[in-house]
Amino acid sequence: VVVTGASGVIGRELLRYLMEEDATILTVDRLPLPDENWRNIEHVQKDIATEDLQEVIDFDPEVIFHLAAAFERSAESPDFWNVNWHDNVLVSHNIVDLAKDLPNLKTFVFASSYLLYNTDLYMSKEKKDVHYLKETDKINPRNLCGGAKFYTEKELKFIKELFLQDLRVVNARIYRVYGRGSKDIVSRWVRMCLNNEKLDVYNENNQFDYVFAGDVAKGLLELAKSPEAEGIVNLATGTPNSVNTLLNNLMEEGILDESNIVNHGVTEEFEASCADITKLKEVTGWHPETDFKNGIKKIIEYETKK
Repeated sequence: VVVTGASGVIGRELLRYLMEEDATILTVDRLPLPDENWRNIEHVQKDIATEDLQEVIDFDPEVIFHLAAAFERSAESPDFWNVNWHDNVLVSHNIVDLAKDLPNLKTFVFASSYLLYNTDLYMSKEKKDVHYLKETDKINPRNLCGGAKFYTEKELKFIKELFLQDLRVVNARIYRVYGRGSKDIVSRWVRMCLNNEKLDVYNENNQFDYVFAGDVAKGLLELAKSPEAEGIVNLATGTPNSVNTLLNNLMEEGILDESNIVNHGVTEEFEASCADITKLKEVTGWHPETDFKNGIKKIIEYETKK
């Protein structure tokens, strides 16, 4: 098994699951793997966008998990233009181009995103009901990152049709990930609460499908193992939670005082997005097990120890 972006929050969780499967693993990341009791893992520290990947060719994998990517907030800054081109478009193109020449590759699992779906389905100027996005819903990438993910999905379709007809490609469209040691809003706010800092809150009624990184990793593994899994599959919980729900949980856990909430009101369009995970459950017989409340507890426990 090859895992790109293995040093990230999802990648580290995936490696633990793969070790339980006794997989032989090659990881590729421009960052080192964090110190941990890794087994059966060879790590290649390279920039996939610019450096030679002969190690992957020599390794001759049966499965690739492509997780390496860069994200910013939904309203991306000008600086993200070049970051997206390098870390999303070029990185993905190079690993897909390499994959087409791997003789024993059977499965390619790509960490895609719900940012591909048409925003008309789940965003509006006024508050509305949650839309449960289906894999068949219309596409209109929301930003540069969404566009890059869509392009990679198309490249994978291209190499499957022209080079590797027997390759099973899974485009896992992942929703709002939070996890241990991450940069996501849940982890950042937990760290700020523990430091008694004030939280700047915007659009408190917006609703998202927050999914724990450990569940994302488990879901990716289940998709790789299931011969029925192919094409686009939503990977999320299927349960929406608002920003207010996050704040209330932090207060219930005793790490946030209401006086530390600075509410800036509504500053952008209302979002009410969630995944329809019917296909995920059908093709894997599995669904994420960490509800939002318990996931927040895990983050608090991790950050407190850290």
